Amino acid sequence: PPGSGLSPSHRDVQDPLVTLSYVSALTTNIALGTATICAPFVAPALLAKSLSSLDVMSTGRLTAGLGMGWLPEEYAAAGVPFDRRGARMEEYLRCLVALWTTDPVDFAGEFYSVPEAHVGPQPRQRPHPPILLGGASARALRRAGSMAQGWIAASEQSAAAVGASIGVVRQAAIDARRDPDALRIVARCVVDLLDVKRPGRRPFQGTRRQIVDDLESLRSQGVTEVIVDLNLSHRVGFPGVDPDEALTYALRVLDALAP
Repeated sequence: PPGSGLSPSHRDVQDPLVTLSYVSALTTNIALGTATICAPFVAPALLAKSLSSLDVMSTGRLTAGLGMGWLPEEYAAAGVPFDRRGARMEEYLRCLVALWTTDPVDFAGEFYSVPEAHVGPQPRQRPHPPILLGGASARALRRAGSMAQGWIAASEQSAAAVGASIGVVRQAAIDARRDPDALRIVARCVVDLLDVKRPGRRPFQGTRRQIVDDLESLRSQGVTEVIVDLNLSHRVGFPGVDPDEALTYALRVLDALAP
């Protein structure tokens, strides 16, 4: 909505599953994932079918990054109640897993019901594609540790404070009698690669050496994976950016940060 404070890159966002279907047809090895789909805007049975279809077509390369959003206007546009969205999300996850792992599925909850039915295709990955959850509140972090295979930090997550959030996620896994070391912890970093050092820089803004040091800091706090989030870069994802210049810069970043 106007006045929301979101960056200009949020005004023109392609549907992720349509885009990833295109990418999956042109690639064979790279992993595919979303960060993140606002799951409650789509019925669980519909999202389960879309995600499992993509997992089959990509021969098991999908990671399902899910969130529940935070803008009331988005919920209104999707026709979904905004109240009790945390409880709704938790039941959604249980329903999604049931759809992927039970045949026939029969799910009856407070918010979602799936009458006994065969729902195919089943995903290529078994028991199901990894689910990573976004969110920054204490409840969202605990949900990621207790119900999912990991956590995706927001792009505006403080690099200095990410360790504390990871601690909440890991403790929730322990409380749920799950292995905290098996969790995937994904950070999203809006990289601004520069040729020379500048004073007063923000994290992930600077020379290659400075950015690599920032990445090492994330690893020391427990981050296992990083998304170099050029989607939100003013050089790539903002309206009016020249496509050729954006691609040239993106390739430069990839070359700089490649192993």
